[in-house]
Amino acid sequence: MMRPGVLIVAMAACGNDPQPSAAPQPPAAPTPAPAQLDARPELVAERAKMVDQTIAARGVTDPSVLAAMRRVPRHEFVPEAQRAHAYDDSAIAIGFDQTISQPYIVAVMTEAAHVSPGKRVLEIGTGSGYQTAVLAELGADVYSIEIVEPLAKRSHALLARLGYAKLHLRIGDGYRGWPEAAPFDAIIVTAAPGKVPQPLIDQLAVGGRLVIPVGDKDQSLKVIERGPHGTTSETLFDVRFVPMTGESARDRRGSSSK
Repeated sequence: MMRPGVLIVAMAACGNDPQPSAAPQPPAAPTPAPAQLDARPELVAERAKMVDQTIAARGVTDPSVLAAMRRVPRHEFVPEAQRAHAYDDSAIAIGFDQTISQPYIVAVMTEAAHVSPGKRVLEIGTGSGYQTAVLAELGADVYSIEIVEPLAKRSHALLARLGYAKLHLRIGDGYRGWPEAAPFDAIIVTAAPGKVPQPLIDQLAVGGRLVIPVGDKDQSLKVIERGPHGTTSETLFDVRFVPMTGESARDRRGSSSK
């Protein structure tokens, strides 16, 4: 069944980076949704095995997250040469010095964000579009920013082709978030800054959760929740993500030169 809605591609760079040239709008009428594209029994079986053996078996219990991971066709989001490994629990290079995260990490971050239908969710780092698709499967109102323009254009086109139409997508630096769409019930960051960007905390709704890898050589996955009188922070475990670029990278250079 086709997902309703219109894909919105808002072209605006966040932070101090120059705005890129406008990208063409994806087609208004996307082609078949993932449920139609991946009906081949062998792919359904591979996703079920991935979820059962590498996600549920390691402690992810949210049934809606597990169901979304079973539905999203991860093989569509990896390079064709790597599709034989699409359902392995490993990160895969997708070009432009970026990777698609391992399925377990995607599931953990999604569960930690407490995503549910109708919640407004900001994703910093669209990347391949896989995490974006998982959030859409959960019924979230998804806003996603990608700083690498050619990667963003590729993922926007893929998401449209797969039928993920009701998305808000932007090309630019996500360090300062998407203030005109705030507040967000959840923010998921898929690249690691040296420190947590304050603008992202400021854009959380009360009760909202920021799930973010933080650090340079040594990184940890953190969950920051905004309450009525401040924030609380929890560290989940050590991780390895690509570094956040743009303003975050300039902060790193500035700190190292002092």
